[in-house]
Amino acid sequence: MKRMAGVFAWVMIGLIVFSTPAFAAEAGRIGVVDFQQVLVESEAGKAMQAKIQQRGRAMEADLMKMGEEIEAMMRQLQRDSMVMSAERREQSQRELEIRRYDFQTMQKKYQAEFREMEVTILEQLRDEVLEIAESIGKREGYMLIIERGAVIYFPAALDMTDTVIREYNEQFEGEL
Repeated sequence: MKRMAGVFAWVMIGLIVFSTPAFAAEAGRIGVVDFQQVLVESEAGKAMQAKIQQRGRAMEADLMKMGEEIEAMMRQLQRDSMVMSAERREQSQRELEIRRYDFQTMQKKYQAEFREMEVTILEQLRDEVLEIAESIGKREGYMLIIERGAVIYFPAALDMTDTVIREYNEQFEGEL
């Protein structure tokens, strides 16, 4: 009798273990979203990247202009240093050093501003994409949606990035 109970228990465990994967596969879907692909291919991602690049080019132009002014000051100082008084030469060198310091300060400020803008824009994009993915997940009965960056392997059938991009583009068009 004990032996029959033991066999029955093992049969029940076997049924649970071997039927669970099949049941789980039918009970819910799993989706994967590639955030980088959304950033590159969606209209909103392209617009945000263009905004970042535009600001970056403006910052670079400001720095180049300032750098050219410094170079012009250096050339002028080198040309005129022989005919300048020692006092005037020292004053010009101080002005040049101040401009160099201003340039370095501006460069650091722009780098920090650029990084902050990039982070802010990417966080906004990520929040919007997560909201859309969540909406799709609820509407289409997904059990789990994960980001591609943390996944080593997944079947292509689980990739729902194109669906997210399509809905994101539709939503983005409505904002224009």
